[in-house]
Formats: sequence, C-alpha cells, structure tokens
Amino acid sequence: MAKTKTLYRCSDCSHTVAKWVGRCPECGTWGSMDEAPVQPVAVASRSGTSLARAGAAAVLPSTPATPLSQIDGKSTHAKPTGIPELDRVLGGGVVPGSVVLLAGEPGVGKSTLLLEVVHRWALRGEADRALYVTGEESAGQVRLRADRTGAVHDRVYLAAENDLATIFGHVEQVRPTLLVVDSVQTMLAADVDGVTGGVTQVRAVTSALTSLAKSSGIPVLLIGHVTKDGAVAGPRSLEHLVDVVLHFEGDKHSTLRMVRGVKNRFGAADEVGCFELAEDGIVGVSDPSGLFLQHRDEAVPGTAVTVTMDGKRPLLGEVQALVVPTHNPSPRRAVSGLDSARVAMVLAVLERRCGLGRLGNCDVYASTVGGMRITDPSADLALALAVASAVRDQPVPAGTVLLGEVGLAGEVRRVVGAGRRLAEANRLGFDRGVVPRDVEGVPKGMKKFEVSNVAQALSTLTR
Repeated sequence: MAKTKTLYRCSDCSHTVAKWVGRCPECGTWGSMDEAPVQPVAVASRSGTSLARAGAAAVLPSTPATPLSQIDGKSTHAKPTGIPELDRVLGGGVVPGSVVLLAGEPGVGKSTLLLEVVHRWALRGEADRALYVTGEESAGQVRLRADRTGAVHDRVYLAAENDLATIFGHVEQVRPTLLVVDSVQTMLAADVDGVTGGVTQVRAVTSALTSLAKSSGIPVLLIGHVTKDGAVAGPRSLEHLVDVVLHFEGDKHSTLRMVRGVKNRFGAADEVGCFELAEDGIVGVSDPSGLFLQHRDEAVPGTAVTVTMDGKRPLLGEVQALVVPTHNPSPRRAVSGLDSARVAMVLAVLERRCGLGRLGNCDVYASTVGGMRITDPSADLALALAVASAVRDQPVPAGTVLLGEVGLAGEVRRVVGAGRRLAEANRLGFDRGVVPRDVEGVPKGMKKFEVSNVAQALSTLTR
C-alpha cells in the first residue's frame, strides 16, 4: 500500500506547498499553513488507472464540490457605482469580489474618474466606505483634485502608500467596501524579487490583490499604465488575472473620453461609455451623437452624415470632404478620423465606376467632425457622397443619413444593425435614409431610398 503523504495548504488562498512554512508564499499571510493529508491511491482515473500510478496525487479537498443548482447567485449581483456611463460598460456595476483593470495613457483622466467613483460610492449609505490608495501622488495632490472636482467625503479614505503589506494593513483598519489602487505598476511586494513595475512585481501584486478580492468580497479597481503601442503595460497574464479590462481613450486636443470594454466576465465586452472632461471633473455623456454633428441652418456641399456602431451603441457622425484642383503631379490625400486605405478605395471606385475622372487631378481632404474616429465600413457610402457633393458643389439633401459598405465593383452592401442605426438617426431628426436593398426595421416617419450601387446613390443628390 502506498505511503500517505502530507502537504500544507494556506487557509486563506488554498495555496499548497510540500513543506511547512511560516508565511504563505502566495498571499503572504502568516501562520495560515495547515496540514492537508494526501492519499495517492484513493482516486482512480476514468480509464481505471490509479492517479498515483499516473504521476498525480489526490489531495483531500477542504470543502466538497457543490452542485451548481445549490450555489447562491445573489452574491454576484452588480452594485451600481453611481456613474451610469461606467455602469453601462461594467454590465450594471461592480460585482463583489471582482477585480477591474482600467488602463489608459497618462493624463487621459483615469485618476479623476476613479476619484469620482469612490465619491459616488461613499454617497450610497453609511455602510459603504471607499479606500483610495495612491502610489504616484502625495495625499495633498489627491486632496487638491478632490476639492476641484467636489469629491471630498468623510467615508472616502486616502492612503499614499506603495508597499503591498501596508496596503493590506489599511484594508484591515478601514474595512472598505471598495478599494482603488492607483496604479498597480507602482506597488511593491517586499517578499518578491524584481524592481517596481517589473514583470515579476506586477504579476505578484495583481495576484495578491486578486486573492484579497476573492477572499473578502471587496471589489478592487486597479489603474494600469499602457505602452506606447496602447497595450496594457506588464505581462500578458495581467489581463488574465483580472475579471474586467477597460481601456480609457481620448484625444489630448478634445474633451471627449471613451471607456471601452475589452474583457468582462460579468457582461458584454464590447460596450462603450462616453465622458467629457471638464474643469470641475469628468461627467458622463448619455447622448454623445450630438458631439459629432455640426448643426447648420442649411446643407453645405461636401458633408454627409452616417451612423456607426461603437460596440452596441449607435453613434451619428459627420463626414466632410474637400476637393481642390491642383497642378501637382502627385495629388495630395489628407485623411483625419477615417481609414486612409478605405478612403483611397472609395476614391478609386468613384473615379472608375461613377465617372468622376477629375479626382486624379485634385487634392482630396477627408475628415470627421468632433474628433470622432470611424473605422466602420458602413461609412463608405457617406464618404462617397461627401466627395461627390464636393466635386459637384451640390449638397446632400438636409435630413439625409447614409448607410452602406462600398465594394470594388461599386456595389453597396448591407451593414449590421441597420434598424438600430436608422432609429437613432430618426430620433435626432433625420427623415431620409439612403440604404442598401432589403434593409428592414426602418422607423415610421423616415423615407427610405434603396440603392444597389454607388451610381444610384449619387442620383439622390438631385432629389
């Protein structure tokens, strides 16, 4: 009979080691290692072969497996943060015991947003406390920002620390119901080798904070740095350790900010939240379509309106084009907010399939309004009509929205979610839709013009 072995399991994080140690190497808890008897021949594999004979050992579990139907799902219900646009991306709010990673470029507004989150969290009730841990700024600097944004509250606790063990001590004293760490790359685990912000340190700190969240039920919000390529700084495993990964995006020349979901274990991973950065803080924009439209009293040549889908949210955007004759043998193509490759393709289709031969002797400028970035192929038709409108000096009829992907043969293809796009356009006062054939879900009160190619779409300029 095989000899029974003894392993040692941490009572806090269930980490197992072969020899007894005074401190758990995984979570750092002192005196938590208990004996766990091992019976190598007690379990057999599905093929009937002993697991011990196959090189595996069976450890008696501390808690038995529970049928899925008997597990209480109420403990994982999301709690709203008080910021509707952020709750939209999170899937309703933060889930107890979850770990959320918010990444973005320096100065985009990550700290300002989460400072507003802890303030709204403290306003929920007497039982809700928030602990904001900063390793990048002093307590005085955070207080100045809180005064400016109106985020000062007695149940918001602030700790300027970067030592992981000390942070755990603050959690024991404050007993918060929400923990914010700014940022994870500045935290240091003293018992782990490596420099602050290195791969080893970032992985160890994130693992420890994740264990804290799962064992205590405290939701943890982490601020993360990004590389110059826009990816989350640190090991790729960092994104696998957390439950939710959000990217905070924004142009430095614009006040618009977008929180985009990349990973979400509790909801949809393609939601987008819109914010506006103001002098007194950051506010959610529940209806951002108006930010990307230039409101005029009359139609202007060279402009067209389309509807893009950013995640599940329809957004109206305005495409502008300017065509200027030039004597330069290499005409200029300047693009802002659009995919330059698709702009070149649409120009080629217009010249070859629609008879706009003058484009080869003209400089073409194409851009979007309000700093909007459009990569959706559904904007091809709007771009084509904006260019044709600029060439002919004839405006697109007022109240017209254009949807459709343009192919190299000049055909106009269907787009996903056309009904939702047209409904959003109709809500904002657009009553004419130039769309591909067989589009369903056109709202009442909107006149539909179905086209099969770009040439037919150009004929709508005279209607």
